[in-house]
Amino acid sequence: MLPHNMHNPKRITIVEDNPVIREGFAELISASPAYQLAGQYNNCEQALKNLETDQPDLVLMDIALPGMDGIKGTAQLKKRRPHCVVLIITVLEDSTKVFQSLCAGAGGYIIKNSDSTDILKNIAEAFAGGAPMSLNIAKMVVQSFNRSPNSPLSAREQEVLQGIASGKSYSKIALDLFISKETVRSHIKNIYQKLAVNSKSDAIKVADANKWL
Repeated sequence: MLPHNMHNPKRITIVEDNPVIREGFAELISASPAYQLAGQYNNCEQALKNLETDQPDLVLMDIALPGMDGIKGTAQLKKRRPHCVVLIITVLEDSTKVFQSLCAGAGGYIIKNSDSTDILKNIAEAFAGGAPMSLNIAKMVVQSFNRSPNSPLSAREQEVLQGIASGKSYSKIALDLFISKETVRSHIKNIYQKLAVNSKSDAIKVADANKWL
């Protein structure tokens, strides 16, 4: 750490088994003064093993990995480092797997082939407390909460979610609900968190009902 650097750069770990993509992300992060590369791995097991040493603030996590997949990896990581943000690296926005990783505690996702400015923007947004959500994911989230009889979402969160699910932009939702775009973002972040908590309790209920516990 250089003494003249007043702010501490955020530490980022990359878990991605494609070396070209991994190197690309690593170069991008290393070149940015706001971030520091904490570690890069081609599997979850190794990343989890070095979690204490690396101490990442954010992990970029691929879903399809050799051995433990990114969904299990996210759940393990969040258990051990709850404040660490996990962003899923994905090719397709609307995959069920992205949804499952959000249920496991991921705070958003990054599309693999987006350009570097977008990727850095998404990382910055995640650190600022935002969380990108696409139309397809919003629809899955709506269905997931509709299934649970007592939805943990506030009325306002439901309005925001319905807005995204019907294809409205953040700006349009903010305008319709007389709130700021920042507030829309923080509602989305809360929805992600509740999704993770909700799916955990659902998993326990299911396991309980099947006498697995």
